[in-house]
Amino acid sequence: MMKRVVVTGMSGITALGEDTEAIFANLLAGVSGIRYMHEWERYADLRTRLGGPVPHFTEPAHFTRKVKRGMGRVALMATIAAERAVADAGLLGDDILSNGQTGVAFGSSSGNVEAIAEFGAMVLEDDVKKINATSYIRMMGHTTAVNISVYFGLKGRTLPTSCACTSGSMAIGQAYEAIKFGKQTVMIAGGAEELSATQAAVFDVLFATSCRHDAPQHTPRPYDKGRDGLVIGEGAGCLVLEEYEHAIARGATIYAELIGYGSNTDGMHVTQPNQATMAECMRLSLADAGLQADAIDYINAHGTATEQGDIAESQATLEVLGGDIPISSLKGYFGHTLGACGAIEAMLAITMMQKQTFIANLNLDEVDPACAPLNYIKNSAQQFAADCIMSNNFAFGGINTSLIFRQVHTP
Repeated sequence: MMKRVVVTGMSGITALGEDTEAIFANLLAGVSGIRYMHEWERYADLRTRLGGPVPHFTEPAHFTRKVKRGMGRVALMATIAAERAVADAGLLGDDILSNGQTGVAFGSSSGNVEAIAEFGAMVLEDDVKKINATSYIRMMGHTTAVNISVYFGLKGRTLPTSCACTSGSMAIGQAYEAIKFGKQTVMIAGGAEELSATQAAVFDVLFATSCRHDAPQHTPRPYDKGRDGLVIGEGAGCLVLEEYEHAIARGATIYAELIGYGSNTDGMHVTQPNQATMAECMRLSLADAGLQADAIDYINAHGTATEQGDIAESQATLEVLGGDIPISSLKGYFGHTLGACGAIEAMLAITMMQKQTFIANLNLDEVDPACAPLNYIKNSAQQFAADCIMSNNFAFGGINTSLIFRQVHTP
């Protein structure tokens, strides 16, 4: 018998704040977290100087040097976000964290950049003195999942996801399936990313970054005719997923039910998005949820503000869901947080559904006519009744994900 999966804890760290309510308030106010990165001026040939950093990221006092020794910034943000989400779920200190019933699914595009540079010095300068006992732990692709599991003493499954922009959403999807098929009772799921000029350079060499240096708060511009590329951000997002009956039995607060997950790959090109497989991914999610397209009340889009990505995604959305469902991307506010975006955006989409208030696309003045004619939320947030929402993400490597959440229905 398939298990029902619900969300009982949430947290996020972004350029707009370090808790859900603060982030949502800034979204509602139309605040941008994008700024000019003076620190990147040292890279003469890097075209972009824009980023979405977390400005006042502070470490809790109990994160001592011993606790942090295997953590770079990305793992530190991930672990702090996980602790906040677990506390929000009312499970901090609960035996279920260490008795094998709880696992972790978490990801990032890459590990800590400083640790990677330590190994780079060995390759480029024949210098091994910069490498220490924690260099690999901080650098490795599964540094977020491992550090979370060690911090909480988890004995359940560890499902690391390192798949660029779908790292966070795939982690949530895999965690959902672990509970749905009875393998775990609780899963800590999400993604994180630390801001680095190297991350910006990945897209810069593809001429896909925004260079609107004189007006950082007016970029990125998902779906807008005048967009000139994406902006990289940083942060972390975490959901605590739980088996429905267990959550009910302990009187947990339930934010939403996760009822559908679809994932597939293009199998064609590592960087060019593919409309057909994006569309099929949404269909897979709908089929998993047992829903028709008209059951979806809001779409949280990937919306990176790249020309090819926006066009392919919007056309795929029109093909599967039609043009009437309200849709918005959140990347105009805090940038593309890469491995974190799927988790941050899922958390905020759930928050929007709870509040029945849906955030507008920032900087969307005139829709690119090459993008599909969708019901883009513009100018200001909209209030409407929503029972079921979809959150989509698409990554390099042609990796696609689609998640469907709904209000909790009693049997």
